[in-house]
Amino acid sequence: MIRYVLPAALRDTLVLLVGVGVLTTLIGTTTAWIVTAYDFPGRRFLEWGLLLPLAVPTYIIAYAYLDIMHPVGSVQGVLRYLLGYSSPREFRLPDIRSMGGCILLLGLVLYPYVYLTTRSMFLTQAASLVEVSRTLGSRRRDVFWRVALPLARPAIAVGVSLALMETLNDIGASEFLGVKTLTVSVYTTWISRSDMPGAAQISLAMLFLVVGLVLIERHARRNQRYTAAAQRPRAMGTFRLTGYRAAGAFAVCIVPVALGFVVPAVYLGVEAYKRYRFAGLSERLLGEVVNTVTVATAATAIVLLCGLVVAYAARTYPGRATATAARISTLGYAIPGTVLALGLLMPIGALDRMLATGAERIFGVSIGLLLLGSGTAIVLAYSARFMAIATGGIEAGFSRISPSLDHAARMLGQTSSGVFRKVHLPLSKPALVSAGLLAFVDCMKELPATLLLRPLNFETLATHLYGEAARGTYEEASIAALLIVVIGILPVAVLSRVGRGDRPEVVGDRGQAAAGREVSNAGE
Repeated sequence: MIRYVLPAALRDTLVLLVGVGVLTTLIGTTTAWIVTAYDFPGRRFLEWGLLLPLAVPTYIIAYAYLDIMHPVGSVQGVLRYLLGYSSPREFRLPDIRSMGGCILLLGLVLYPYVYLTTRSMFLTQAASLVEVSRTLGSRRRDVFWRVALPLARPAIAVGVSLALMETLNDIGASEFLGVKTLTVSVYTTWISRSDMPGAAQISLAMLFLVVGLVLIERHARRNQRYTAAAQRPRAMGTFRLTGYRAAGAFAVCIVPVALGFVVPAVYLGVEAYKRYRFAGLSERLLGEVVNTVTVATAATAIVLLCGLVVAYAARTYPGRATATAARISTLGYAIPGTVLALGLLMPIGALDRMLATGAERIFGVSIGLLLLGSGTAIVLAYSARFMAIATGGIEAGFSRISPSLDHAARMLGQTSSGVFRKVHLPLSKPALVSAGLLAFVDCMKELPATLLLRPLNFETLATHLYGEAARGTYEEASIAALLIVVIGILPVAVLSRVGRGDRPEVVGDRGQAAAGREVSNAGE
């Protein structure tokens, strides 16, 4: 394992992480600054449109582009016709089945993590900081590099960390594109070679890698501190762009949206329509929809219930113990699905055997593998992995409820449970709905844990797509892929509301000069 498997898998994983980290940082930070600091035609669409690639899981964009960019496909065929070539032997584009292709495609669907967090930071930065820097002679480009970007570093770090966690969790895109990462190695070692100890060894290497990424990021900013003004900061205004500058800003932002969402979505729509006209909707597909919705709904209900308990305990009984427990409960999101599935299989299997032995001895019946055979193991894996989404969303909702409401309710004779039912629960319904929706869609899209823990003859939309793409029958999986993308748009609609509020008036050169004079006078 150390000589033949780990070195190559670790090298490919590190190269992929570095490439995806750089690409998501460039795209996410650049687009976030453009739509926050400038005003141009189409900016309002791009504010939420840049989140659309989140609706496309990594394995679906790989599946789509493998067919779109095939050497004998329509894209390369049109290019050869325009250039005067007659066969792929004379002219063909670089193979997308490569490390570079994998980095590009993963970066196109994961950059919204950086865009979302960084844009939120840019929106909350005080306008006075930008105006003072402009008064002191800095150009807008210098404001970005010397003021906005350093202050947004924590948000960028969070977004990149989320993108890298998703990259580590990916199995479909990496395998389809020929990149043998640690995650792919765990799957092939366990399933193809039936070597569970070897898969466990690779999983431990992945855990060390995850811990190393977190420690490196914290060490890099160990001597840096970030504070906010005591008063509520005034959001900075936008600068109006016209002419070729406006067109350039729109082009820079629309390219990742087109490549990361529009192209694969249109391709899936066309292929799904062709498949529907040819064979209609199969009963197997309807069963897979039921399986997907069932396990995702069960896991969402569990994480919402547990998230409520954790968030309410942290609010009602603040302290080191509850804060530590809340942090531990959300660690599952940092663990790749393959590692989580491997870690759960042994204890769940042991519990299954114990239940089966007890039932046979006491009742004289054989219940088989109750947990693994019923899909309960998948629900437990989803719950452990996506607990962070529910807890974080509910905590954010609770943070908007003033403690004075708690005190007033207690003075009126309400118990802790009464305050929760009559105050916290009604006021936090929007946060509960958002957290539940995000958790549901993430459960629906989860592939690695589902592949490894599903019962026999149990397929979800994600596993159906993976199986058809692995066999090369792309047209059979188009409807399932389109359904996943359509449902994946729901959390994008929720996330698009983040940071949308009242914005200050758009200013031009004269407005900037006037603002600068006001700041200068106030300073004197």
